[in-house]
Amino acid sequence: MAGERHVANVERFVKAAIEDGGRIVVGGERMELNGGYYYKPTVIAGLDNDARTVQEEIFGPVLTVQPLDTEEEAIALANGTPYGLAAGLQTSDLARAHRVAARLDAGIVWVNDWAMLDPAVPFGGVKQSGYGRESGPEALQANTRTMSVAISLGCPPDGARPAGSAG
Repeated sequence: MAGERHVANVERFVKAAIEDGGRIVVGGERMELNGGYYYKPTVIAGLDNDARTVQEEIFGPVLTVQPLDTEEEAIALANGTPYGLAAGLQTSDLARAHRVAARLDAGIVWVNDWAMLDPAVPFGGVKQSGYGRESGPEALQANTRTMSVAISLGCPPDGARPAGSAG
């Protein structure tokens, strides 16, 4: 991770999850390696969808899991946060992949993969996860400022042309 503050922030989220009744399935602690800032990949179960650890972007190796029975529940859970940077789904059903992806409020949806990025593909979030796009032609457009310049070359304000000018 980026530094001590980043790891401490992840620790706060995991602590909050435990306080909210979450159960650590795996991980849940720092990982000591030769220097650097590491946190063990962590899976947390048993949280309600309104728990802070479920609702906020952690930007660390923490995954919460919530039980569900239907595709509708999955979409509602995924869209039930104020954020929408990315979403992922696992399925062997291509029709389901298209159907669910179209209903997810996310800047990018990965199917059967995660964090697969291509510089030609626009990337960015929706809702409170950001505005605008990085990469692709959308990024060029977002960083382009169109300007018009009109210059008067001495024509009088009444529209009459100076003597000798072509009309």
